[in-house]
This record gives sequence, structure tokens and C-alpha cells, in this order.
Amino acid sequence: MTIHWCGTGLSSGPGLRRLIQNGHKVVVWNRTVEKARETVGDLGADVRAYDLGALTAALQPGDVAISMLTVDHHVGIAKACLGAGAHFVSSSYISPEMKALDDTFRDKGLVSINECGLDPGIDHLMAHDLVARYRASKGYHAENVLSFVSYCGGVPKIPNAFRYKFSWAPAGVLKALRSPSRSLRNFSELRVQRPWDAITAYDAPLPVPESFEVYPNRDSYPFMQDYHFDAAWKVRDFVRGTIRLNGWAEAWASIFKEIEGLTGPEGDARINALAAELLKENTYAPGEPDRVVLFVSLKAEREGRVAFHETWAMDAWGDERGSAMARLVSSPVSFAVESLLNREIPAGVHPAPHDPKLYTKWLGQVRGLAQYMERIDHTH
Repeated sequence: MTIHWCGTGLSSGPGLRRLIQNGHKVVVWNRTVEKARETVGDLGADVRAYDLGALTAALQPGDVAISMLTVDHHVGIAKACLGAGAHFVSSSYISPEMKALDDTFRDKGLVSINECGLDPGIDHLMAHDLVARYRASKGYHAENVLSFVSYCGGVPKIPNAFRYKFSWAPAGVLKALRSPSRSLRNFSELRVQRPWDAITAYDAPLPVPESFEVYPNRDSYPFMQDYHFDAAWKVRDFVRGTIRLNGWAEAWASIFKEIEGLTGPEGDARINALAAELLKENTYAPGEPDRVVLFVSLKAEREGRVAFHETWAMDAWGDERGSAMARLVSSPVSFAVESLLNREIPAGVHPAPHDPKLYTKWLGQVRGLAQYMERIDHTH
């Protein structure tokens, strides 16, 4: 059985290295072989030039292919896995095209596990844990009113004037700003065309309290079902969003203005050019620490009293192990691969697991990746 790891970009190194160091047979595929060797060459890894045809020819029954390439590659690799009788793993959101492969993966007894990085990924594990703890708590009641928020982001450990530095593909960061969002606020649907139209403050429960800017991201609604909220629950707020340093919106005002008018291929070309310009000025210097913050909170209230309120809080930064972003995206991917090989994940297309044994185990492993990670009980 061979693990085929495709893509050795900014967020791939630690998880890839972990699998090799744990003794698994790994073939590393990357469009630029030299860059892949910079990441794992010291481990004597088998490195090959990525090409879908070459990967397809190499896949054998029972193998696992991991796509850490851009999202447009995932479905093609997943289909190659189906043809070869192999499993598929990615850290990305499950697209409609990937979801459409669910029956085929199930019929073949194969696994496609996705959304198992940082966000989506670790945030899912925390949400599953909080919902399970709420259901088992003394404060649980069918008439409770619930509020759920989940905010994640990569920010500079040492703040700069731009209030941001790029720890993943800058064009992806900018294109995400053009995405509309849908969330639930005060029992009402909140639709926002651009993130900067819905920025609010968030006071984070860190050892040294800190305030951030946050905004909703994508469509939060489907995650109520994914997190096993009962359809009858009274939900006041449900928001999955992005977190940024205070002052971010002001620092990015001119970029928001330009992005707003960009459409079509010409718009994409301008975004790519703008991304390249911003990357030159706002990239991490060698050895400079990045920072990742993640907060997932569930509160239940009834008759004006808090019946349950817990928050998972995580603060991690780059150190001698490399960047926090790379650790927290790629390490959970490696956990998913090992759980898959241990037959702990059922056939079909899935996000990060809601099985208590798995999310408890993975969260325990994640604790070792962050400098601070606690589940805080605010109830009393």
C-alpha cells in the first residue's frame, strides 16, 4: 500500500514529513520536483513530477492519494482513485462534484475524506465535541435558545501595517473576498455579498484577552446539519467565519474597493497580478513566526439564563517546527490518512469525523501542535 501525496506548497510539509517519519511508504508528487525535494529531500522520499496521467498509472488498489493541490485538481484525482480502487484525502471543502461521487465511493468500499485540515477540519472536530457535550450536559433542554460561532484565521504574530501576511496562496485569499456569505444572526438570515460589509468585533477568550475583527464566510447553514443540530432546536445565531487583526479592514480598504469591480477572466488576471504585488510586500521573512487563531463556541440560554456555554480556543504560532499554518493544515490530513488505513472511516465521501473516538483522539494530537489550546467553560 502506497500513499501518494500530491502538492508540497506552503501548507503541506509537516503532515507529509510525519507520514514518512512514521514509516509509511510515500510517493511525493509535485509540479516542481526541486521544490518537493526542498521539503522532504532529507528524508530520502520518492519524489516525482506531478501529472494526472502519471499518478493514475501509478495508483494501485488500496493506495491512498492526497490532493494538497488547488481545488480544481481534487475531483480528477478522486475519479482516478475510483478507477484504481484507491482512497482519496483532501483538506478542502466538499464540492458538489465531489459529493456526487459519494454513491460510487460507497459502492466500491472506498473512502474520500475531505475537510480535514485546519478550517475546515479542526473547527469541525471542536464543533462536534461541543455539541456532544451540550447534549450530555445538565443544561440541555429542548426549549433552549442556541448561539454558535466559529472563527478561524491566519494572522501575523508580529503585526505589520497591512495587518496581514500571506501564509497560503495570495490569489486564493483575494478571490475569497469576492465570495458572498449566508449566516444566521438573531433568528434572521444574513446574506452578505462582500465580507467587508459584515465586519464585527470579537473578544477572544485567550489567557490575555484580545479583540479581533471577524466576518461570516461562505454558507454557514449546511453546517447546522453537519454538526448534528436537531431540526427542532431554537437557533438564534449560527456563524462560521474568518478572523483578522484589529485594523485589518482599514488597512485593506483600497483593496476592497478594487476587488469589488473585478469580474470575469480580466478580473481574475488583475487579482493574480495584485496578489503578486501584495506578496512581495507582505510575506514572512525567514524564521519570522506566523500565527493561527481559532475559536469555536456554543451557548444555550433559557429564560434569560445561560444553561451551557463552552468555547474551544486555540492560539498557535510558528517555531522551530515551521509555520503554524502548515502544521495545523497538514498534520490533521496525516491523522486522516492513518485513521483511513486503520479502517476507522467508513466508505463514502465524508468531512472530518463526528465519531467521538476519532475527534477526541485527533483533538488530543492537535493539542501538541498549538502553544495554547483549551476548552473553556463559561457557564458558571
